[in-house]
Amino acid sequence: MSVSTSTIPVIAIDGPTASGKGTIAHRVAQALGWAVLDSGALYRLTALAVQQQGVDAADEHAVADIAEALDVRFDGDHVWLSGHDVAADIRLEHVGNLASRIAAYPPVRQALLERQRAFRASPGLVADGRDMGTIVFPDAQLKVFLVADVAARAERRCKQLKAKGFSANLADLLKDMRSRDERDRTRANAPLVAAADAITVDSSSLSIEETVQQVLDLWSGLGFPKA
Repeated sequence: MSVSTSTIPVIAIDGPTASGKGTIAHRVAQALGWAVLDSGALYRLTALAVQQQGVDAADEHAVADIAEALDVRFDGDHVWLSGHDVAADIRLEHVGNLASRIAAYPPVRQALLERQRAFRASPGLVADGRDMGTIVFPDAQLKVFLVADVAARAERRCKQLKAKGFSANLADLLKDMRSRDERDRTRANAPLVAAADAITVDSSSLSIEETVQQVLDLWSGLGFPKA
């Protein structure tokens, strides 16, 4: 990371699946006029590409090769993979579950590390994921660890999927979410953990607007303007 790049401010928002970090990151970035990095999308894109290309998902180095060669472009709500808009596809549960598995592979994380850091651009970046504050941007000026009760997260995901026309079973989602949480927390490489200097925000009983406001207040509380 160059000296000039390291001076660009970063707000890192980490947390478990369906904690709302993606939505919050986009809203905060919009309020500040900054860029946004949805790091989870890169792992989901890798997982989708692995499935599409029939690559053995247990082969860490083959999956890392896929990650390194991803032909990806983000354009608002559109996510392009090899020229196809896969924004809806990467949000499917089976893609998310595979993404959680391959995210534990050290070669895959290394392949995507510099790609994630390249999103850091003026005037600032809001980055969401599971290791933004611990591994990718350890020098972030503000680190937020966004949590929510697992039952609340499962209900949110169920509503999201149904709103998009997908079938969803709350009990199955809750089971998958607990398994994914455990896998993310206990993996040897870049586990899901709050950075030592992160501030925990519990969104279980907060609206999106209230959570966004909390993050903006934390940012301005550091002496920075909200916008």
